[in-house]
Amino acid sequence: MSKVVLVTGAGRGLGTDIVRQALDAGHQVVATGRRPEAVEETLGGPQENLLVTRLDITDLEQAEEAAQAAVDRFGRIDVLVNNAGLFYAGFFEEISPAQFRAQIETNVFGPMNVTRAVLPVMRRQRSGHVITLSSVAGLVGQEFVTAYCASKFAVEGWMESLRFDLEPFGIDTTIVEPGFFRTELLVEGASTIWPELSIDDYAERTAATIETWKGMNGRQSGDPAKLARALLTIAGQERPPLRFVAGADAIEGAQAKAGELSAQAQASRALGGDLAHDD
Repeated sequence: MSKVVLVTGAGRGLGTDIVRQALDAGHQVVATGRRPEAVEETLGGPQENLLVTRLDITDLEQAEEAAQAAVDRFGRIDVLVNNAGLFYAGFFEEISPAQFRAQIETNVFGPMNVTRAVLPVMRRQRSGHVITLSSVAGLVGQEFVTAYCASKFAVEGWMESLRFDLEPFGIDTTIVEPGFFRTELLVEGASTIWPELSIDDYAERTAATIETWKGMNGRQSGDPAKLARALLTIAGQERPPLRFVAGADAIEGAQAKAGELSAQAQASRALGGDLAHDD
C-alpha cells in the first residue's frame, strides 16, 4: 500500500537511502533539508512522487510549512521519519556550553518541532506513524560522546512517553537505535563537530580519539541501505515495534545494558529495597 512518507535530513546519508527506497517502493515522499536544491540534485532531480522542501528542523515555522506543503501536494502524511541530526563529539569539559546547547537543540527539539507540526495532520486522519532515529548511544553511555548521548537519552524518554499520548488516535511510534552504520555521521564538517575548547588534561586523549574516529569513517560495519529497507518494512507493518535495535553491535550493547540494569536493581534491593517503609 502506498504511503506518504516525510523524511528529514534527506540530502545525505541514511536519509537519502530512505527516500530512494521509498520512491522505488511506490510511496509518495516529502524529502526535506536545509538546502532543497542540493537535496533534489542528490535524489536525481524532480519526480512525480517526490516533493522536496526546505526544512531546518530547529525552526518550528519551517516545520509547519513543510507539513502543510506535504498535505497540499499529497493530501496526507502517513509516516514521519525523524532522521536529521548532528554529532557533537568530545569530553564534557571540552564541549563548550554553546555546543552542548546546539546538540540538544538539533537532536531533541529538532525532531520535536517536526513531530509537533505533523501530529495535527495525523490526528485528523486518526492514523500515522512517527519513527525517530535515536542510537545505541541513547541506551548506553560512552566515552567522548557526553553531548550526543545526552541528546539521544532525551529522545528515548520523549518517544517512549509519546506513545501513550498518541495510541488513542491510532498513531504508532517507533524508536530506532542503530549501532555503527556507514552513514555520514562521522563526516567532519557535515554531521560531526569536534570540541571547541582545549584542556591540557584531556589533550592527548582527545587527539587520539579524534584520529581513531576519523579512521572509522566509511568503515563502519552496518549497511545504511539495509537499514533503510528495514525502516520501510517497519513502516508497512500493521503493528510496528516500539523499538528497533539495529545492528549486531547495537543488539549486543542493548543486551549488556539490560543485564547491567537487572544486576544493579538486584543490588539496590539488597541495599535499600525497604526505603519506602518506616522503621
